[in-house]
Amino acid sequence: MPTTPITAVPAHLRTAVDAAKVKVAALHAELPRWELVVWTAGNVSERVADAQVPGTDGDLLVIKPSGLSYDDITADAMVVCDLDGNLVEGDRAPSSDTAAHAYVYAHMPEVGGVVHTHSTYATAWAARGEEIPCVLTMMADEFGGPVPVGPFAIIGDDSIGRGIVETLRGSRSRAVLMQNHGPFTIGADAKAAVKAAVLCEEVARAVHVARQLGEPLPIAQEHVDSLYDRYQNVYGQR
Repeated sequence: MPTTPITAVPAHLRTAVDAAKVKVAALHAELPRWELVVWTAGNVSERVADAQVPGTDGDLLVIKPSGLSYDDITADAMVVCDLDGNLVEGDRAPSSDTAAHAYVYAHMPEVGGVVHTHSTYATAWAARGEEIPCVLTMMADEFGGPVPVGPFAIIGDDSIGRGIVETLRGSRSRAVLMQNHGPFTIGADAKAAVKAAVLCEEVARAVHVARQLGEPLPIAQEHVDSLYDRYQNVYGQR
């Protein structure tokens, strides 16, 4: 991690940062569209990697400002932070979840996008502190198993980020239900993390409904593995 906070976007990252602002602003519209957020809750971020600096020390993240209405989100409104959570560019305070996003990027270099929502069904599972069992092929496809529960943590520092990393490191899941809080999702970029957030809410709802009818049937691990491999490596246009 850098010992001196970055005070400006490096010139060689200018184009990438501006592109990320446009992308992240547009992706925020997907959260209310899929009914994953209310009021000003929720956020999307994307890493801007600095290939000129070893590791993640020079990387930045683009995220929405704290408390900004979804109707007011534009590329120009986005803020840029370093991976210590320090503001690098923007005239608004960053999202209150910035420290969590920054911690994930700093400790999971394969992650390029992070999303946080308070979507109803996924948050209900989080309130119970219960993982969503892998009883749907969609879950095997996207998450490679159950959606796990992370520890209770208070917002304001990197405690939530530590819980996300501890829970997801070594897991195939792209989603974690932070206990009594709600879902965080990760992806290779911000779009992939938004997709994971949408699917996390969908499976949370479907499994909840299934449990009202009886006990859902588990999927054998061998089939989970096969489904995950096919979806990740064969499905879609290559």
